[in-house]
Formats: sequence, structure tokens, C-alpha cells
Amino acid sequence: MEGLAIMTSGGDAAGMNPAVKYSVEYARSLGYKPYLIYDGLRGMIDGNIKEAKPDAVSGIIHRGGTILRSSRSKRFFEYDYRKQAYDNLKKLGITKLIVIGGDGSFRALNDFYHDFKVPFAGIPATIDNDINGTDYCLGVDTALNMIRGNVDSIRDTANSFSRAFVVEVMGRDCGYLAMTTAVTSGAEICLVPELEYDLDRIGNRLRPELENGRNFLIAIVAEGCNMGDYLTRWINDTLNIEARLTILGHIQRGGSPTVRDRLMASKFAVAAVDSLHRGETCNIMVYRSGDFGTLPINRVADSPTPVDPDLIRLCKPLSR
Repeated sequence: MEGLAIMTSGGDAAGMNPAVKYSVEYARSLGYKPYLIYDGLRGMIDGNIKEAKPDAVSGIIHRGGTILRSSRSKRFFEYDYRKQAYDNLKKLGITKLIVIGGDGSFRALNDFYHDFKVPFAGIPATIDNDINGTDYCLGVDTALNMIRGNVDSIRDTANSFSRAFVVEVMGRDCGYLAMTTAVTSGAEICLVPELEYDLDRIGNRLRPELENGRNFLIAIVAEGCNMGDYLTRWINDTLNIEARLTILGHIQRGGSPTVRDRLMASKFAVAAVDSLHRGETCNIMVYRSGDFGTLPINRVADSPTPVDPDLIRLCKPLSR
């Protein structure tokens, strides 16, 4: 039987475990012998690869993170270590790979393909939602729901104590999480890398509201702005309302996958196995305008991620 291995790489995201489960089960139904690579790229090098028995993926669909664990390996960017990883795959008869992760993981597997011609299919999974060519990445819906629950709780305290809260969310240099959260939580301020902000105009907009009875503020800030501390001090000093900073941090990556992430994982997984079964080599699964498809790795990894103009339009008034 031809071997097909599944791995997770890069930052963890809810939805990875359902994607692993469905990839294993669908690959087996097509006659492949599925394997699991533990510890990401490091596990490929060190040979931490096991046959995916049915019980290995049983009862994992509701679990957050990744049961396969993840890692970032500088060794993988050296040819000798990539050759070691290839020898590990060859010994087990593994001829195809599925990688669940971000564009950095896809680039690593693309280098691996050019060296040893082992085809791979990529499933986008990152809460940042910053992979080009796809409207959705696994983990985003779960992360947004985690953030929403926390912001709703923070608003209760803000209202009770007549305070302002600045909430910093993840996203690296992408403001998708921050913008979506700001819109859906009714925030008064939103600062993201994609939008120019004007604190003077924000102050002029909010002072009359505070003078006319508003007793709390919610500000959402993307971590890529590096503005959390500064904005908190600015609100204290300029708007004369007591402000607190809350950095949500890695709590955003955890939690049981939502229904949407579980369903998207199943569809991405089937698409990835089908892509390899058709003989395609280095394609990334994408979801665009309601349809699933594939794009070659160079179209995904070598192009900037466009910003949703509708989301920008909704958030622009909150940055000025």
C-alpha cells in the first residue's frame, strides 16, 4: 500500500485535529496506508512517524490544538537534514504528504519537494487568517469566538466600573482578528496595521459621548501595531477615563473547535487527499467566495494577502 503521511506545523489552531482525523480516514478509504508525523518538521527529521491506526484519531475531533504537536525546525533548512527526513519517509513507503499549517510550513515542504519529489498538499490553518488565496483558514472561527467571549466579559466590568479597556489580540501583522472583533463587539476604537489611525480625531469623536453620559469604552488593538500600552495611557491622560490593558495572548489559539472549524476541516481534508490522488504535487487548498479549490504554492506563498475591503470600510470610522 502507498503511504500517505499527515503532519501539523507552525502555530497551533483549533481545527487541526479534525483535519488530521478526516485526512486519515479518507486516505484509508482510497487505499492509502496513512501515517502520522509527530512534532512537525523536527519529527520528520527524527523519524517520529507512526502508522495511523483507527484508534489514533478516535475521539480527537473536539480537541483544540494538535495531537500531533508542532515545532519549528531550523535544521530542516539544511539539505542534510532534509535528506534524513526523506530517508525516514522512504523507509516506510510514504510517497505523499499533507501539511496542515501556514505559509512558512508550505514553503518548507515546497523545498522538500524540489529536493526529493515528494508531493504535498497544504491545508491552511492559522488564526491570523493571513494566507493568500483563501478567504478562510482553520482556527479562525474558534479564535474569534474565544475573543468574543472574553470581550463580552470585559465589557461587563468596563460598564460596572466606568472604565475603558484596551484589548490586544493576536494576528502578527494582519489585523483580521482585530477588525472582525471590533465590528462584532461594538468597540469604539480599532487600531490595525492596515489602517492609518488619528488619535486626535478619535478624541474629538469620543469626548462629546463621554460628556453626554457614556461611561465605558472598548478599544481593540492588533498586536502588530505595538500600540496597546500607548493607547491605554493616551485614554487615561487625554480622555480622562480610567483605562486598563488586557492582552489576551495564547488563549486565542485554544478551545474546542467550533462547528464551522470542524466542517471546514473535513472539507479541506477531503480536498487535500483528492488533490494528491489526482497526481497534483504542490497545491494548497483554498476557500474563496463559498467554493473550495486549489492553488499552486507559488500563488499562495509569493503574493501579499489582500485585505477585505468591506471589513476595512466598517473599521475605518473606528480608527479616526
